[in-house]
Amino acid sequence: MTSGLRRRDWLPEFVLLGMIWGSSFFFTRMATQEFGPWSTAWMRVSVAAITLLPLVFWQHQAQAIKDEWRPLFGMGLFNSAVPFFCFAFALQSLSTGLSSILNATTPLFGALIAWLWLKDRPTRWRGLGLLLGFAGSAWLAVHAPGGVSFKTGGSGWAILACLLATCCYSFSSLYSQRNLQHVSPMVIATGSQLGAFVVLAVPGYLYWPSVLPSMNAWLSLLAVGMMSTGLAYVLYFRLIVKTGAARTMTLTYLIPLFANLIGVFVLDEIVTGTMLLAGVVILLGTAMASGLFPRQGLP
Repeated sequence: MTSGLRRRDWLPEFVLLGMIWGSSFFFTRMATQEFGPWSTAWMRVSVAAITLLPLVFWQHQAQAIKDEWRPLFGMGLFNSAVPFFCFAFALQSLSTGLSSILNATTPLFGALIAWLWLKDRPTRWRGLGLLLGFAGSAWLAVHAPGGVSFKTGGSGWAILACLLATCCYSFSSLYSQRNLQHVSPMVIATGSQLGAFVVLAVPGYLYWPSVLPSMNAWLSLLAVGMMSTGLAYVLYFRLIVKTGAARTMTLTYLIPLFANLIGVFVLDEIVTGTMLLAGVVILLGTAMASGLFPRQGLP
């Protein structure tokens, strides 16, 4: 009964956040086609900050942002500015489904960073999961449109951008647990978006589109900023406080499901058998590396 009550404390928010972040690939793809990656990322954090700031002032927590500005700035850099640009860049050429499956490598990088940074050496079983997950990622990359070529038409840079983004997500999740555990989720969400706004302001302005984007592109930006960033990050940091960084990072199991459903039914994207098999390998390896499927008797 106690376990059930604890699960009910976080599971609805967990599923809701998976749905919201699954839709973010669609909205980002719609926006970046007209705004470009720099301006899309900049406007995304701008809309999120504008959405969250009134709530922070209403809750009388603005002083906390000023007090914790250094770790919040770092959080904004690694959890928003860099990954938002990377995914906006990647979605100019990759499908939402493929990008979301690559996003599932986040816990793999989390386990790797915990090993290198926090000296949390993985067991042989979890180490095998790391190898399996990265092998699945390589398999998926090889069969991506254009292969892993870094020439025009190839998907090499886009795939690397996705992997850099997931690496940043993993680092920032552990960074938050280590440096911002005492700060409220609302302050972290808002302060990190303000930090990301500062980082992206210059390139976002310099690469602003010369042609006025369409209404659909603007609506996509509002959706990804208000819902997939503003609301999502409040839920995200709440979950880290409730369940810890490791369990929160397993959201990447849900995100590809919702992202691929939207891609297939809204964008007419095709999910190939190779994508499905590679995705299963990545998710299995991630589950093993995260310790969700512990192997009895194997150190």
